Amino acid sequence: MLEIRPLRTSDTALYRFMEELLTSAFPAGEYRDLQQLRTLTDRSERFRNHVVLDGPTPVGLVSWWEFDAFRYVEHLAVAPTCRNAGYGHRIVERLCESSPMPVVLEVELPADELAARRIGFYRREGFVLWENDYVQPPYRPGDPPLPMYLMVHGPLDADRDFETVRQTIHRAVYGYPTPESTGK
Repeated sequence: MLEIRPLRTSDTALYRFMEELLTSAFPAGEYRDLQQLRTLTDRSERFRNHVVLDGPTPVGLVSWWEFDAFRYVEHLAVAPTCRNAGYGHRIVERLCESSPMPVVLEVELPADELAARRIGFYRREGFVLWENDYVQPPYRPGDPPLPMYLMVHGPLDADRDFETVRQTIHRAVYGYPTPESTGK
């Protein structure tokens, strides 16, 4: 039975698994400083960090932010030894079924085969690709922003909701000022 279990840093072995998977599955510019992640994991009211278990075996990770109008998935990864066994589908299915609101995530532009396949995977899971210009702000000072797209599962509309979703993610997740927060 697949379980998406809330995680705290005091869950030493499972937390170590999550950190190791995160740092091996994503380039350094696509995840936050690990000490900041630990603080968010234990203290944030909006951030939720999870390990995915199949019975007693850790097989993946998923972290998200709970906002008033949507859930934003920051990271989702399946352990290399567990890939191509249907875990990605099962995790996304469970994540969307358990969310009382639409689910939003970022994907890389389809500039290579892997990025295009990832978009195709999420489309098969019921997500819609928003091709609006979107940039992921850097997690660390000095890192470049990354051009991305947003994908959405649920009743959000790109024309109507894109700007609100973008501003919410930029402000809350990345601590990135938006024009209205800087007075410009």
